[in-house]
Amino acid sequence: MVGGSPAPRLLDEVRRVLRLKHYSMRTEAVYVAWIRRFILANGKRHPRDMGEAEVEGFLSQLAVQGKVAATTQNQALAALLFLYKQVLGIELPWMEGVVRAKRSQHVPTVLSRDEITRVLARMDGRTWLLASLLYGTGMRLMEALRLRIKDVDFGRNEIVIRDGKGGKDRRTMLPRSLVEPLRREIERARLLHDSDLAAGFGAVWLPHALARKYPNAPRDVGWQYVFPSAQRSLDPRDGIERRHHFGDAILSRALKTACRAAGVAKPVSAHTLRHSFATHLLEAGYDIRTVQELLGHKDVATTQIYTHVLNRGGHGVLSPLDRC
Repeated sequence: MVGGSPAPRLLDEVRRVLRLKHYSMRTEAVYVAWIRRFILANGKRHPRDMGEAEVEGFLSQLAVQGKVAATTQNQALAALLFLYKQVLGIELPWMEGVVRAKRSQHVPTVLSRDEITRVLARMDGRTWLLASLLYGTGMRLMEALRLRIKDVDFGRNEIVIRDGKGGKDRRTMLPRSLVEPLRREIERARLLHDSDLAAGFGAVWLPHALARKYPNAPRDVGWQYVFPSAQRSLDPRDGIERRHHFGDAILSRALKTACRAAGVAKPVSAHTLRHSFATHLLEAGYDIRTVQELLGHKDVATTQIYTHVLNRGGHGVLSPLDRC
């Protein structure tokens, strides 16, 4: 009991703290899933009754028996560190005994220009526009889905990406070929917003404290999503009925269908379009620092993976066989 009220259930408290610290709903779902898995793996014991040994054992088991990727193990570690430090207020020392999953060095899958053309030709409607936007701008999928009307600048032919990975804003180009399709999509979003307002709804979710700072902004058309969902739904954060953005799973299915129809056998996801954007810019001779800024990479070393895709290290190397 806390102050005469029952203590909140652990996972509910985890969600509360995650929301207080403005973590995304996707991160919340992932962290809660890992924490639940950790508890179940230890006979449903409360994490307060466990500690470093159990965390080390769980993470080592993921690497040894589960054979998970290093990124997956690090995700689980981040969730458990958040649980102990932020929720339970317990500092865990660095865990030297954790068996680390081997970090794989993968070259990203990239589509050729011809493959991009064939895949996009077999898509239509909103999924075509979204896929074209990802390839044409280098945005991440969730950055495109969360795009607000006010951040599409037709006058300057640019798109402002707000609160990207690492909480940073950046700008990217607006492809000329997408100007009219985007205008039509935004007009569709405006009409949908008008109908929501007429029905007594129309207040979109705003990040952090913006809704308190600008109380009229949630109903302003500029803050509405460019790609709104077809139906309103209850927001799990506060139970208010709102119109969220388009679902990412819909684009994933459309991409897979288009790839099969286009005869593209490579494993393609929405992120493949971003990889292709970066690689094709470097192939065209654009400076790697420019590409880094467009992608929103903190470190140029992250962008340099695309020079490995080009197989030229930035300088162009001709095979000796081709000189014969």
